Amino acid sequence: MRIDPQADRALIAAFHPGEVSRPRGAITRPRSPSIQLLDAVMRLAGPQADLLRHAERPWASATFHGTRHTIAMRFTGPEGLSAGEAFIDALPEHEFTISRQIVADAAVSEVEQVMLPQPHMTVEVDVLMLEDC
Repeated sequence: MRIDPQADRALIAAFHPGEVSRPRGAITRPRSPSIQLLDAVMRLAGPQADLLRHAERPWASATFHGTRHTIAMRFTGPEGLSAGEAFIDALPEHEFTISRQIVADAAVSEVEQVMLPQPHMTVEVDVLMLEDC
């Protein structure tokens, strides 16, 4: 898994703690549910996936509340295309384990595949995560 250098420092720190300096003696907090979800999605996508962006927004219904996440990633090269297709197949049935959260829906919302000059696939997924009360 690789992270776009333009990504947020917090995301870089979550995936590569040694790359972002932390004050000596700083207390580390448990990872937020959003970071846990992003980590789980990127692990499912595998090492061929590059994180392009992640956005989250509040979501609520009459009985539930949580967050809706949009995650975009790129798979590059022939191996990447195979990994992207495997990710697309696996995502809808994957059982996520996020503390105090339920992943109610995970679906691929957009796929763009380009063959020239270098084959790559951009995959965007939407995930609805609800608070488990």
